[in-house]
Amino acid sequence: MNKIAVYPGTFDPVTYGHLDVVERIASLYDKVYVSVAHSKQKKPLFSVSERVEMLKCSVKKFKNVEIEDFNGLVVDYAARKSARVVVRGLRMISDFEYEFQMALTNRKLNPDIETVFMMPNESYSYISSRLIKEAAYMGADLSAFVPENVQKKLKEKCSDE
Repeated sequence: MNKIAVYPGTFDPVTYGHLDVVERIASLYDKVYVSVAHSKQKKPLFSVSERVEMLKCSVKKFKNVEIEDFNGLVVDYAARKSARVVVRGLRMISDFEYEFQMALTNRKLNPDIETVFMMPNESYSYISSRLIKEAAYMGADLSAFVPENVQKKLKEKCSDE
């Protein structure tokens, strides 16, 4: 039986923290779908296709990782992919309450799908996409936080506005 996991998020933009979690998941599962949520309520800076493209460029070295976008409930998406596991990243204790509520709700919606929490390396635990976007607007050097392809897209996007 193949072990398949789904790692959903908005990835607006993808950070080294996200990529650290992808690497950890890829070492544990046969197939990993990194799934970009449409998430209009979060008002992302990048379009879905831009986020998918940045991720594809950032995860090329992982042969068992596929990047897709999805709309709707993550448990429905995971079921369509034959995944029994949804992986959620936890950076700080402040993330836990929301993630715990979401995991319990997802369990109620589909008890066959488990939620697994994964922590990034502690050197990435403070990085958030929101803070990266704020720093980008201020012209900060982002090389310690995001891959080069993402830095370029952030620079383009933040200079356009």
